[in-house]
Amino acid sequence: MDEVVGRSWMVTDLSGEAVGDRPPTLHFEQDGQVYGTGGVNRVRGTWTLTEGRLTFGPMVATLMAGPPERMAVERAVLGLLSGPLTVTVAEDELLLSAEDGRTARLVPAPPESELL
Repeated sequence: MDEVVGRSWMVTDLSGEAVGDRPPTLHFEQDGQVYGTGGVNRVRGTWTLTEGRLTFGPMVATLMAGPPERMAVERAVLGLLSGPLTVTVAEDELLLSAEDGRTARLVPAPPESELL
């Protein structure tokens, strides 16, 4: 995960479906913190990588409402992050895969999309 840590990543699709005009982002810190946006709300939590499995600790989010399609994407992203994931990193692309077949494809986020 060295190539993932310290960078912001933007979700481009969920299980092959485009995420719309305001993609969720995640930024992985070396100390195990993760933060970003679900597309509407800011999110924060923890992450660990053990024996090739990526798990997220409880994620907290602000409680803003947004357009139904963005809220659906946010729920899907947070739902995916709630279970153990397999991580595949290949040439500036990060693929998160759940045991049930759900996936999230992420690419490096442009600097203006990084959230602190």
